[in-house]
Amino acid sequence: MPKDTPPRWDRRMQQRLARGEAAALGELYDRFASLVHNTARRVLEDQEAADRVTREVFGYVWENPDAYDPRVEGSLRAWIARLARRQAVYRLRQSGARAIAEGGEGSTEELEQRVRRAAAAARADYIVTAMPAPLRTALEMAYFQRRDYRQTAAHLGVTEDEARRRLRLGLQLLSTAHARPLDGPPPEPGRPPL
Repeated sequence: MPKDTPPRWDRRMQQRLARGEAAALGELYDRFASLVHNTARRVLEDQEAADRVTREVFGYVWENPDAYDPRVEGSLRAWIARLARRQAVYRLRQSGARAIAEGGEGSTEELEQRVRRAAAAARADYIVTAMPAPLRTALEMAYFQRRDYRQTAAHLGVTEDEARRRLRLGLQLLSTAHARPLDGPPPEPGRPPL
């Protein structure tokens, strides 16, 4: 795959999809299927439901390539991740509402809390995978390997100030996972958000 700048690649991919090139859908799937599936699985905690959401998202992209507007949506990757999160949240709400109606388990408020937690976790996963490698590496060393900024700096071969900057910026990015509201209001009953 060529090393194009993402905006150029995004525009070309959208044009190819609009022309109905099946190879473009295959390329897009190869590049983003794991992102979509992992996001859906994180929200839904169900392999089959995540598979279904993955099919729905790529089906939507195939049928509606003009729905992507890079000026509004940002990168194609970000748009697809948002579609996956939105569809997974919709499915979680749908299955939770059905469980409440059928068995009386939980309440609507508990369901909404569960939806918010799942959406924030999926967003945090996306933020970590999308952040630049130097920030991600510094965070992984601090969190998983329990290294402080001095040890991180020594291991990465950077100054202590640079290690602190990377950790601070990485943590600031992660903090937005909980601060950001869900993507819009719940969809109309019986109508998926895609």
